[in-house]
Amino acid sequence: MNTEILNLKPAIIWQYFKEILEIPRPSKKEEKIIKYLLDFGNDHNLETMQDETGNILIRKPATAGMENRKSVVLQSHIDMVCEKNSDKVHDFENDPIESIIDGDWVTANGTTLGADDGIGIAAQLAILASDDIVHGPIECLFTVDEETGLTGAFGLKPGFLKSEILLNLDSEDEGQLFIGCAGGQDTQAWLPFDYEEAPEGHTAFKIMVSGLKGGHSGDEIDKGHANANKILNRFLWCKKDEFEIKLNKFDGGNLRNAIAREAFAIVLVPENGVNEMKEAVAEFRKMSRAEFNITEPEMEITIEDVDIPEKVIDDESFDELVNAVYACPHGVIAMSQSIDNFVETSTNLASVKFLEDEILITTSQRSSVESEKQDITNMVVSVFKLAGARTKTSDGYPGWTPDPDSDIVRITVESYKKLFNTDPEVLAIHAGLECGLIGDKYPEMDMISFGPTIKRAHSPEEKIEIETVIKFWDLTLDVLKNIPTK
Repeated sequence: MNTEILNLKPAIIWQYFKEILEIPRPSKKEEKIIKYLLDFGNDHNLETMQDETGNILIRKPATAGMENRKSVVLQSHIDMVCEKNSDKVHDFENDPIESIIDGDWVTANGTTLGADDGIGIAAQLAILASDDIVHGPIECLFTVDEETGLTGAFGLKPGFLKSEILLNLDSEDEGQLFIGCAGGQDTQAWLPFDYEEAPEGHTAFKIMVSGLKGGHSGDEIDKGHANANKILNRFLWCKKDEFEIKLNKFDGGNLRNAIAREAFAIVLVPENGVNEMKEAVAEFRKMSRAEFNITEPEMEITIEDVDIPEKVIDDESFDELVNAVYACPHGVIAMSQSIDNFVETSTNLASVKFLEDEILITTSQRSSVESEKQDITNMVVSVFKLAGARTKTSDGYPGWTPDPDSDIVRITVESYKKLFNTDPEVLAIHAGLECGLIGDKYPEMDMISFGPTIKRAHSPEEKIEIETVIKFWDLTLDVLKNIPTK
């Protein structure tokens, strides 16, 4: 494990962040980090408990002279997105994350870093462990499975928390204070298919799209990043009939809340069309790189020979797949009419996976307007129903309605101005935050979300800016010092 980050400031945050990097914590498999937190609370003689869902709550009394302040809950999620480059050997259930200092940033070696939201956990632990930080009564809430279903926030019960104010430590843009977020839900489609024997006189290829930036499907949906599923499917749709392509497999994307970075297809073409097929891929690569020359400079589209598979899917199913994926919307659907440069509604074509006799296509929809969230979901459902797929839409999660006049917003803005001699941005975020669900369970909770700068979350290029961790820490401590009396 790289120990360079122990030389960074604030030392206490990086110390705990390093410990967190050593603990595997994939979504839905957080047993090791849960044990670590329970042991931490007990070792520090703090009131520590776990609810039925798995969420951990640790309480710490006020420091001397602060007993009459309102209680505050600091909140982060303990799971991380587990993404790696295709050539990286890493077992997320057992291996520690390898951190690297790259100039002004901390990143990881070929995997996600887990600063989302490991840095929030580290800040909570640093506050709980310290004996020289001024604060009123505090609770630290560590929620499970935020990344793949907001399970912890969904399972949170009224009465578990005692605080009146919540500081969510899961934002990724220093200098921005978030007071609202989008709601979201997932839509899945299952397209049936039949296998048939692969035809004779054909050559098999693997066509792959790689090198894309990917990223968070909410926070980075407006950055112009390419979607590997859409890129690959476009080629197949355009060239299917011309080259009499047969499809053995299509595999693209992984997580519902990440923009697909890589996708590949195993295809067969008649032997007399091999050279033309390779030329077509080269031309398509050139065209695609030109279209995304600014946002995807590392895009690669490759073709290589592979062993001929025994089976291909039937032509009708192939048509249904490429038509549905081509027609399925992806990206920004609407910008806010009331907030400048704010994405209001979007959808993400997250993954395409072959199952035994069905193709599973996973998408996610987001909007800060509930009716528009339902509208874009209906649009996606209708596309796949036209293709003959069965569909299922999740219950989703609510958005968080902004309250710019709240006490904690005022306090945090004043702290920021005092500390850094500049005004922070106060805005809503297109990503889903647990604040929406927590506010649904605790409607009187006064909430705000902030954090250091994290770029490329949910991708192996994830990185956290070192200088902003200092500002994040200073802001958190000053806000705690200025919480009002009961």
